[in-house]
Amino acid sequence: MAGEGSGFFITFEGGEGSGKSTQARLLKDLLEESGLSVLLTREPGGTDMAERIRALLVRGDPDALSSTAEALLNYAARDDHLRRRIRPALRQGRVVISDRFMDSTRAYQVLAGDCPARLVDALERDVVGETVPDLTFIMDIDPEMGLTRAGRRLAQDATNNKKQPAAQADAALSHDSGSEDRFERFGLAFHKRLREAYLTIARAQPQRCVVIDASRPPEQVAAEIARITTARLRKAGLLPGA
Repeated sequence: MAGEGSGFFITFEGGEGSGKSTQARLLKDLLEESGLSVLLTREPGGTDMAERIRALLVRGDPDALSSTAEALLNYAARDDHLRRRIRPALRQGRVVISDRFMDSTRAYQVLAGDCPARLVDALERDVVGETVPDLTFIMDIDPEMGLTRAGRRLAQDATNNKKQPAAQADAALSHDSGSEDRFERFGLAFHKRLREAYLTIARAQPQRCVVIDASRPPEQVAAEIARITTARLRKAGLLPGA
Protein backbone atom coordinates (compact mmCIF):
# COMPACT_ATOMS: atom_id res chain seq x y z
CA MET A 1 0.00 0.00 0.00
CA ALA A 2 2.84 2.38 0.75
CA GLY A 3 3.71 2.44 -2.93
CA GLU A 4 7.38 3.17 -2.27
CA GLY A 5 10.00 0.63 -3.32
CA SER A 6 10.07 -2.56 -1.27
CA GLY A 7 9.72 -1.01 2.19
CA PHE A 8 6.92 -1.52 4.69
CA PHE A 9 5.05 1.27 6.48
CA ILE A 10 3.62 0.73 9.99
CA THR A 11 1.76 3.33 12.02
CA PHE A 12 0.56 3.50 15.61
CA GLU A 13 -2.61 5.44 16.38
CA GLY A 14 -4.74 6.09 19.44
CA GLY A 15 -5.74 8.56 22.10
CA GLU A 16 -3.64 10.08 24.84
CA GLY A 17 -2.00 7.58 27.20
CA SER A 18 -2.64 4.59 24.96
CA GLY A 19 1.01 3.49 24.95
CA LYS A 20 1.70 4.14 21.26
CA SER A 21 5.19 5.50 21.75
CA THR A 22 6.28 2.67 24.03
CA GLN A 23 4.97 0.00 21.67
CA ALA A 24 6.52 1.68 18.63
CA ARG A 25 9.93 1.61 20.32
CA LEU A 26 9.52 -2.02 21.38
CA LEU A 27 8.56 -3.04 17.85
CA LYS A 28 11.55 -1.20 16.39
CA ASP A 29 13.90 -3.08 18.73
CA LEU A 30 12.29 -6.41 17.87
CA LEU A 31 12.51 -5.89 14.11
CA GLU A 32 16.11 -4.72 14.28
CA GLU A 33 16.97 -7.87 16.21
CA SER A 34 15.46 -9.76 13.27
CA GLY A 35 17.93 -8.05 10.93
CA LEU A 36 15.63 -5.44 9.42
CA SER A 37 16.57 -1.80 8.90
CA VAL A 38 14.00 0.32 10.73
CA LEU A 39 13.21 4.02 10.82
CA LEU A 40 11.28 5.06 13.94
CA THR A 41 9.68 8.48 13.64
CA ARG A 42 6.68 10.44 14.86
CA GLU A 43 4.00 12.95 13.92
CA PRO A 44 3.66 15.79 14.10
CA GLY A 45 7.42 15.88 13.77
CA GLY A 46 10.13 13.74 12.26
CA THR A 47 12.05 16.59 10.60
CA ASP A 48 13.41 19.89 11.91
CA MET A 49 10.62 21.90 10.29
CA ALA A 50 7.90 19.46 11.33
CA GLU A 51 9.14 19.53 14.94
CA ARG A 52 8.77 23.33 14.93
CA ILE A 53 5.20 22.94 13.73
CA ARG A 54 4.63 20.30 16.41
CA ALA A 55 5.30 22.88 19.12
CA LEU A 56 2.44 25.02 17.80
CA LEU A 57 0.05 22.07 17.97
CA VAL A 58 0.85 20.37 21.27
CA ARG A 59 1.56 23.36 23.52
CA GLY A 60 -0.56 26.23 24.71
CA ASP A 61 -4.26 26.72 25.37
CA PRO A 62 -6.76 24.17 24.04
CA ASP A 63 -8.69 26.91 22.24
CA ALA A 64 -5.61 28.48 20.64
CA LEU A 65 -6.32 26.82 17.26
CA SER A 66 -9.43 25.69 15.43
CA SER A 67 -9.72 22.11 14.20
CA THR A 68 -9.20 23.35 10.65
CA ALA A 69 -6.04 25.23 11.58
CA GLU A 70 -4.76 22.10 13.34
CA ALA A 71 -5.41 19.98 10.27
CA LEU A 72 -3.56 22.42 8.01
CA LEU A 73 -0.58 22.58 10.36
CA ASN A 74 -0.50 18.80 10.63
CA TYR A 75 -0.44 18.47 6.86
CA ALA A 76 2.28 21.09 6.46
CA ALA A 77 4.39 19.00 8.84
CA ARG A 78 3.34 15.74 7.15
CA ASP A 79 4.34 16.96 3.70
CA ASP A 80 7.87 17.72 4.91
CA HIS A 81 8.04 14.46 6.84
CA LEU A 82 7.00 12.39 3.84
CA ARG A 83 9.40 14.10 1.45
CA ARG A 84 12.45 14.15 3.67
CA ARG A 85 12.20 10.97 5.73
CA ILE A 86 9.38 8.51 5.12
CA ARG A 87 9.48 8.14 1.34
CA PRO A 88 13.31 8.00 1.13
CA ALA A 89 13.37 5.26 3.78
CA LEU A 90 10.67 3.23 2.00
CA ARG A 91 12.54 3.54 -1.30
CA GLN A 92 15.57 2.07 0.47
CA GLY A 93 13.49 -0.96 1.46
CA ARG A 94 13.37 -0.08 5.15
CA VAL A 95 10.56 -0.64 7.61
CA VAL A 96 9.14 2.71 8.70
CA ILE A 97 7.33 2.92 12.05
CA SER A 98 5.54 6.20 12.75
CA ASP A 99 3.99 7.19 16.06
CA ARG A 100 0.87 8.79 14.51
CA PHE A 101 0.18 9.56 10.86
CA MET A 102 -2.81 10.52 8.71
CA ASP A 103 -5.45 8.78 10.83
CA SER A 104 -4.68 11.12 13.72
CA THR A 105 -5.76 14.12 11.66
CA ARG A 106 -9.00 12.47 10.61
CA ALA A 107 -9.73 11.32 14.18
CA TYR A 108 -8.76 14.44 16.12
CA GLN A 109 -9.67 17.21 13.71
CA VAL A 110 -12.57 15.76 11.67
CA LEU A 111 -14.41 13.03 13.58
CA ALA A 112 -13.81 14.34 17.10
CA GLY A 113 -13.44 17.97 16.00
CA ASP A 114 -15.21 20.13 13.43
CA CYS A 115 -12.79 20.35 10.50
CA PRO A 116 -14.63 19.68 7.20
CA ALA A 117 -14.02 16.12 6.01
CA ARG A 118 -13.71 17.30 2.41
CA LEU A 119 -10.61 19.33 3.33
CA VAL A 120 -8.83 16.35 4.89
CA ASP A 121 -9.98 14.12 2.00
CA ALA A 122 -8.21 16.48 -0.41
CA LEU A 123 -5.09 16.72 1.76
CA GLU A 124 -4.85 12.93 2.05
CA ARG A 125 -5.19 12.57 -1.70
CA ASP A 126 -2.66 15.24 -2.62
CA VAL A 127 -0.11 14.99 0.21
CA VAL A 128 -0.21 11.33 1.28
CA GLY A 129 -1.13 9.97 -2.15
CA GLU A 130 -0.02 6.35 -2.43
CA THR A 131 2.08 6.46 0.75
CA VAL A 132 -0.67 4.87 2.82
CA PRO A 133 0.46 2.67 5.73
CA ASP A 134 0.62 -1.07 5.11
CA LEU A 135 -0.37 -1.78 8.72
CA THR A 136 -1.92 0.46 11.37
CA PHE A 137 -2.32 -0.44 15.03
CA ILE A 138 -5.23 1.36 16.70
CA MET A 139 -4.35 1.42 20.40
CA ASP A 140 -7.74 1.32 22.10
CA ILE A 141 -8.17 2.34 25.73
CA ASP A 142 -10.87 3.81 27.93
CA PRO A 143 -10.30 7.60 27.79
CA GLU A 144 -10.32 8.02 31.57
CA MET A 145 -7.59 5.39 31.95
CA GLY A 146 -5.62 6.90 29.08
CA LEU A 147 -5.77 10.43 30.48
CA THR A 148 -4.66 9.15 33.89
CA ARG A 149 -1.67 7.45 32.26
CA ALA A 150 -0.88 10.57 30.24
CA GLY A 151 -1.01 12.71 33.37
CA ARG A 152 1.49 10.46 35.12
CA ARG A 153 3.79 10.60 32.11
CA LEU A 154 3.64 14.39 31.90
CA ALA A 155 4.39 14.69 35.63
CA GLN A 156 7.37 12.38 35.26
CA ASP A 157 8.65 14.34 32.25
CA ALA A 158 8.39 17.57 34.23
CA THR A 159 10.32 16.02 37.13
CA ASN A 160 13.03 14.74 34.79
CA ASN A 161 13.39 18.15 33.14
CA LYS A 162 13.88 19.82 36.55
CA LYS A 163 16.73 17.42 37.32
CA GLN A 164 18.60 18.20 34.10
CA PRO A 165 21.18 20.96 33.64
CA ALA A 166 19.69 24.04 32.00
CA ALA A 167 21.09 23.32 28.52
CA GLN A 168 19.81 19.75 28.56
CA ALA A 169 16.42 20.86 29.83
CA ASP A 170 16.08 23.37 26.99
CA ALA A 171 16.87 20.61 24.49
CA ALA A 172 14.33 18.28 26.08
CA LEU A 173 11.61 20.93 25.92
CA SER A 174 12.09 21.15 22.16
CA HIS A 175 10.76 17.58 21.85
CA ASP A 176 8.84 15.51 24.44
CA SER A 177 8.24 17.48 27.62
CA GLY A 178 5.71 18.22 30.32
CA SER A 179 4.54 21.24 28.35
CA GLU A 180 3.12 19.09 25.52
CA ASP A 181 -0.27 18.75 27.18
CA ARG A 182 -2.60 20.79 25.00
CA PHE A 183 -4.72 17.88 23.78
CA GLU A 184 -4.82 16.24 27.21
CA ARG A 185 -6.70 19.36 28.36
CA PHE A 186 -9.47 19.10 25.75
CA GLY A 187 -11.80 17.42 28.24
CA LEU A 188 -13.21 13.93 28.70
CA ALA A 189 -16.10 14.40 26.24
CA PHE A 190 -13.64 15.14 23.44
CA HIS A 191 -11.56 12.08 24.28
CA LYS A 192 -14.64 9.86 24.28
CA ARG A 193 -15.45 11.12 20.76
CA LEU A 194 -11.84 10.52 19.82
CA ARG A 195 -12.00 6.88 20.89
CA GLU A 196 -15.11 6.34 18.77
CA ALA A 197 -13.44 8.14 15.88
CA TYR A 198 -10.55 5.69 15.85
CA LEU A 199 -12.88 2.70 16.06
CA THR A 200 -14.85 4.13 13.12
CA ILE A 201 -11.66 4.36 11.07
CA ALA A 202 -10.74 0.78 12.01
CA ARG A 203 -14.14 -0.55 10.96
CA ALA A 204 -13.91 1.27 7.64
CA GLN A 205 -10.44 -0.13 6.80
CA PRO A 206 -10.15 -3.58 8.42
CA GLN A 207 -7.44 -4.82 6.06
CA ARG A 208 -5.07 -2.08 7.20
CA CYS A 209 -6.17 -1.35 10.76
CA VAL A 210 -5.88 -3.70 13.73
CA VAL A 211 -7.51 -2.70 17.02
CA ILE A 212 -5.35 -3.52 20.03
CA ASP A 213 -6.61 -3.62 23.62
CA ALA A 214 -4.12 -1.16 25.11
CA SER A 215 -5.44 -1.47 28.68
CA ARG A 216 -3.43 -4.67 29.22
CA PRO A 217 0.14 -4.86 30.59
CA PRO A 218 2.69 -3.57 28.05
CA GLU A 219 4.34 -6.96 27.59
CA GLN A 220 1.04 -8.57 26.58
CA VAL A 221 0.33 -5.76 24.12
CA ALA A 222 3.84 -6.03 22.69
CA ALA A 223 3.50 -9.80 22.18
CA GLU A 224 0.29 -9.38 20.16
CA ILE A 225 1.78 -6.58 18.06
CA ALA A 226 4.91 -8.65 17.40
CA ARG A 227 2.86 -11.66 16.27
CA ILE A 228 0.73 -9.62 13.87
CA THR A 229 3.65 -7.65 12.47
CA THR A 230 5.80 -10.73 11.94
CA ALA A 231 3.00 -12.42 10.00
CA ARG A 232 2.49 -9.36 7.79
CA LEU A 233 6.21 -8.97 7.09
CA ARG A 234 6.53 -12.64 6.20
CA LYS A 235 3.61 -12.28 3.81
CA ALA A 236 5.35 -9.25 2.27
CA GLY A 237 8.56 -11.26 1.85
CA LEU A 238 10.57 -9.12 4.26
CA LEU A 239 11.04 -11.91 6.82
CA PRO A 240 11.71 -15.59 6.18
CA GLY A 241 8.99 -18.11 6.86
CA ALA A 242 5.64 -19.25 5.54
